[in-house]
Amino acid sequence: MKSVRRVLTRLVAGAAVGALAGLAVAQAAPPATAAASSSSVTVSGRGEFKDMRFTVDQTTHLTSQAITVSWTGGTPTTFAGTLFNTDFVQIMQCWGDDDGTVPANPGPSRTQCQYGASPTTDRGSWPGNDYDDTRRVFYSADPTNYGQDNRYGAANPNAPGEVPFKPVSGATVTTNTQNNPYFNRNTTNEVDFARTGADGRGQEFFEVQTANEAPHLGCGTPVTTNGTTHPRGCWLVIVPQGHLDLDGKPYADQSQVNAGSPVSSTNWANRIAIPLGFNPVGTNCALGSAERPTAGSELAADAMTSWQAALCPSGRVYGYTELGEPDARARLTDDGSSGLAFTTRALGADEGTTAPAGSTSYAPVALSGTVIGFTVERRPRAGAPDAAARLAGTKVESIDLTPRLVAKLLTESYRNSPWGAVLSGTAAKGYGWARNNPAGLATDPEFITLNPQFAYLSVAETPATDTDLLTSLGHSDSARALWQWVLSDKDARQFLAGVSDDWGMRVNPYYATNADLNPTGAAFDPSRTDDFPKSDPWCTIPPGTGATQQQCMIDFHPYVDDMHSGALHTRRADGLWKSTWDPLASPPAYKTPGPQTVGSRFLITVTDAASATRYGLQTARLRNTAGRFTAPDTASLTAAAASASGEGVAEITPTGAKAKGAYPLAQLVYAAARPADLDTAARKDYATLLRYAAGDGQITGADPGRLPAGYAPLPKKLRARAIAAAQALAAYKGGTSGGHGGSSKGSSAGAGTGGSSNSSSTGGGTGGSLGGDTAAGGTGAAAGGATASPAASASYDGGDAVHTTALGTTPADPANALRYAVPVEAALGAAAAAGAPFAGGSRLRLPLRLPLPGGRMVTVIPALALPERLRKLLRQ
Repeated sequence: MKSVRRVLTRLVAGAAVGALAGLAVAQAAPPATAAASSSSVTVSGRGEFKDMRFTVDQTTHLTSQAITVSWTGGTPTTFAGTLFNTDFVQIMQCWGDDDGTVPANPGPSRTQCQYGASPTTDRGSWPGNDYDDTRRVFYSADPTNYGQDNRYGAANPNAPGEVPFKPVSGATVTTNTQNNPYFNRNTTNEVDFARTGADGRGQEFFEVQTANEAPHLGCGTPVTTNGTTHPRGCWLVIVPQGHLDLDGKPYADQSQVNAGSPVSSTNWANRIAIPLGFNPVGTNCALGSAERPTAGSELAADAMTSWQAALCPSGRVYGYTELGEPDARARLTDDGSSGLAFTTRALGADEGTTAPAGSTSYAPVALSGTVIGFTVERRPRAGAPDAAARLAGTKVESIDLTPRLVAKLLTESYRNSPWGAVLSGTAAKGYGWARNNPAGLATDPEFITLNPQFAYLSVAETPATDTDLLTSLGHSDSARALWQWVLSDKDARQFLAGVSDDWGMRVNPYYATNADLNPTGAAFDPSRTDDFPKSDPWCTIPPGTGATQQQCMIDFHPYVDDMHSGALHTRRADGLWKSTWDPLASPPAYKTPGPQTVGSRFLITVTDAASATRYGLQTARLRNTAGRFTAPDTASLTAAAASASGEGVAEITPTGAKAKGAYPLAQLVYAAARPADLDTAARKDYATLLRYAAGDGQITGADPGRLPAGYAPLPKKLRARAIAAAQALAAYKGGTSGGHGGSSKGSSAGAGTGGSSNSSSTGGGTGGSLGGDTAAGGTGAAAGGATASPAASASYDGGDAVHTTALGTTPADPANALRYAVPVEAALGAAAAAGAPFAGGSRLRLPLRLPLPGGRMVTVIPALALPERLRKLLRQ
């Protein structure tokens, strides 16, 4: 114990005593969670809506995320066919100062609100009438009904016009606002229609956007007022729409929506504005600062985004590149280019790889999991019982899924998955297997048995609703874990082998694990699969489109860039299928219709728990080995972590998580480093990151630096292992293999310890001493003394959030150029394409970072010596 203390004393010489003392206190106290204070706000309506009360569950410390808007005291929504008719709610995000028009409820000008980007075509499937869901108004100096305006175009009464949109840059758009250059139907977060139920209540999950996603709003960017710099605040604006005209009588026309645009003066008079406070957007690390690279598991992305924010102001800059775990392990093994890699498995665990000689440090840093997230709204069938009919348009909160049900989705086995292969009961050649299969998940008898409410619900029959899971491209431990969970179930294994389920449903033969059934002549092997293959080669011209070009399975079921993107698109209910043929395009092409129609949305995705929580997705309960359906929460993740076992890095496996309350897809994320490939300064910096991750980084909260929602705080024993790994890394006594600050080439690795060890480093062969007794299975003084737990409370009233920066990164997997073909946001594709040439870890200097949707940042050019003139240009 004394020798270890002497080593640590020498290592911390010259460091900031106060900072280290504070960190030691944080590591020595009991586990902490976020402070009990809440930023929830409740505001009452006015006038016709005075009995309504609107609650927003979070209004401060916001980033790109979903918040919950709920209300009571409303009049139930009425419909004219599929159109919203009366009494609904509209929601938007706005920027700017109080315009002074409503002293009792300060709020922004309506010209500064992101609204009016609803579909410009195919309006027959959209529940609006071209006014209530756009910025279009009737001009009139003296309005006589809803939808008219008393300001714009007053010199030309009764003429149609538009309310201008003014971005934060000031470049106001006055005409053709629906096709403005700042936002469109695929990027806007506006809620055109939100239903009030029979009980007068309603709820909507609203996607808050920062300046990264909506630069024209500028929310979260630094602004200086009276010498003080703070992140720009914005507004959530709610416009309730009623059922009375201005004369106090009900609308006479019951055939369509009567409300008019929410930004018309008559409706705007009833608006409710709620201030939104944001975590800072951007970085206060100087451009060109030396950066310690980290890379790997997306399961660590949100945690690293937060931890970076706390460490950057202290002068330590940690880059993060999202990378599939198999690729991250390969890079760390082959050339050490990652510096520090996040992984759920040890180096050498992948088939065809071995753990090279040398020492590898493994520190557990995060406990999260892979989840099935969804947005599903109830669409009652004709003749449904009144109890089901009254819930029309409301969201389904929970579903139960078995391994076999997920296998059906992953293998494209539902009838409508190969879209057009079965028409009017006639199957195309080779697709007879699909004829009698259910159209999709919602009509599968197995699913309805577990989720009986779906017996009275219907789903739009397309390949982009309930026939598949929205999945990401590339290799990952999350995909591997999902397939391992599927294989843990006898029924699922038999289904994949070609045995029909109890209702006669058959597997798509291209995924058959029986080679005799598989048209390729080779068996599909999910036990060796760590991605989501699209194996079925079906192509066709979709029926009813009038198209002249074929679409294939990759078109019907597009990949998303990563799990974060999957959660965001599922929140928006945008399945990405380009289903509409545009013969007038040059050349003619398919185009996306945008998000699904409000009130009947159905989309499911494979994502991570942090992203699902961030965007307010509901998550499926999955059946575990004990036969219990469990949701991914702190208790179930922690229960699963107790089962982690195995030689090397202790893994959580679906078959090993046998506790009744264990979530089967829980995963432990380790930070792996090879000390022989790092110089002394790099080892110390990475040790600092690990100490923070095991200390304050395990305190849940919304402040930058805290552990985001969707993670479970690490149990005490795992925090101790992380501290031991940090101490051993900093105290490493051995030569390097030519390392240069964490990005050099080299070759050393090893296997970690078992599940119950206090150690997190291994000696796989040669190499220097890691200091203390930290070999596999060791219980040396360094590990034994690190029984600390974090203590500091999260700040919710300024504090840390005022002087830290919400920095994060999340580029695409640079090891696979195919991911750039995924139909994602143009900005993300451009950033990924720019970053691809530099993804190999070569030592270039800058770095240049670009913001991505979701508040993360991508290091596009990690290191490149540029002329000063160009460096100044990049700073602008």
